Amino acid sequence: MTIPKNYLLQTQPRDVWHEIRGVRYHVNEWGAREHPLLVLLHGWGDCGASFQFFVDELKQDWFVIAPDWRGFGLSYLRCEAYWFPDYIADLHTLLDIYQPGEQANLLGHSMGANVAGLYAGIFPDRVRRFVNVEGFGLADTDPRDAPDNYRRWIEQSKNMSAHKSYRDYDELADRIRKRSPAISPDRAKFVAANWATRVEDGSVVLRADPTHKLPNAVQYRLAEAQACWAKVTAPILLVVGEKTDFMEAFKILIDSDQSQHRFSEPETLVISSAGHLVHLEQPEKLAAAAECFFVRS
Repeated sequence: MTIPKNYLLQTQPRDVWHEIRGVRYHVNEWGAREHPLLVLLHGWGDCGASFQFFVDELKQDWFVIAPDWRGFGLSYLRCEAYWFPDYIADLHTLLDIYQPGEQANLLGHSMGANVAGLYAGIFPDRVRRFVNVEGFGLADTDPRDAPDNYRRWIEQSKNMSAHKSYRDYDELADRIRKRSPAISPDRAKFVAANWATRVEDGSVVLRADPTHKLPNAVQYRLAEAQACWAKVTAPILLVVGEKTDFMEAFKILIDSDQSQHRFSEPETLVISSAGHLVHLEQPEKLAAAAECFFVRS
């Protein structure tokens, strides 16, 4: 983890590596191992270190882990393709390392929440409670589009573009704040230092394999996701940022008067003054709500 001097940490992180299914996985750890386990799963383009603000707001003693998914952060590798089921299997292996055979508390954001939501239905015996932060799946696809989709994936694979580079970390921090104005300047600099790395010409580039930008070779199958969600037995807290772009599209999912929730009887919470990056914009509110949810028997 990279720690800019202008951000004052309340809880000191540790960098740990594990060999997980052929990948040297980087995992951020906070707290003592004898405390209850809390697993934090980041979204696309993010990294585990971004949960530092959330961890700093926790009031009770936890053993917190936040991996960098394969191809992101310090779990960097260069692949020709990434398959979503690998993330589910990676999570299962990670839980076998930290809490074998037992139930764990999971909090996932965006892509990480989608991984956790599927996992909670595939292995309901391994999930105690689940906080889903803006991870509501994708729109269904038409199987008739498969030929064009496969072709697009193959053709774009031949001309992979690199991630945008930035003059320095401050420029990236400014870009982060333009996207999410609620993030304070010191936190934006912290995030920039962990999202990116400096290269030979002095510029900084994102720590993420550009292959992630390719369209998925296999189209999203909503019915399969729903079949997994139907098997979830853990209590669920659905969290949405008040200002998120997803708010309108998924309004039906957080309206208690509707009966079309994709999860069975979840609690719902809208966090004010937050967009999609809830854990960066309002970590205090998210931590308070999540911790209250996790400590219930």
